[in-house]
Amino acid sequence: MAGPAGAQDETQTGTQGVAAVYQLGVSAYCRSLKVEDEFVAPIIFRREFTIAWGDCDPAGIVFNPRFFEFFDASTWLLFDLALGVKPHQLNVAFGIIGIPLVDARANFIKAVKFGDAVEIATRATKFGRSSFEIEHRLSVGGELHVEGEEKRVWAAKDPDDPDRIKGVRIPADVVAKFG
Repeated sequence: MAGPAGAQDETQTGTQGVAAVYQLGVSAYCRSLKVEDEFVAPIIFRREFTIAWGDCDPAGIVFNPRFFEFFDASTWLLFDLALGVKPHQLNVAFGIIGIPLVDARANFIKAVKFGDAVEIATRATKFGRSSFEIEHRLSVGGELHVEGEEKRVWAAKDPDDPDRIKGVRIPADVVAKFG
């Protein structure tokens, strides 16, 4: 299945962070989904990379907190793909300071090991007034190994207290770009 115009299929070796993934390019595949009358975004961001030694514990399996780093990088790349805006430009484009994480979970089904070639598929599954949910599915050889979920907030500085942030309404045009 071909990705959107301008997207490239690339493989990243190791996990050098979001900046390295931006330099490599992104791959995304779209499909329409509807689940229990909730809005489910059709954009699915996919990336492949090889598990590096630094991602692993002494037993050679991925240290569990690393999965949350993989999830975070994929969420930012999904938003970059859908909105066409780099994370550091969200304030200029939308008047927000970011999309902070307020809840994260993972289900570790099978071990992921040093040298495994993995694919992570990331999609927004639900948009609320000021929050949204993200799903991650990490596979090795087409077999699901880890499922993850995040809840994030569309956040801006609180006008009453600039030292605080608060969730603000997600613009309809932002939600529309995911569907």
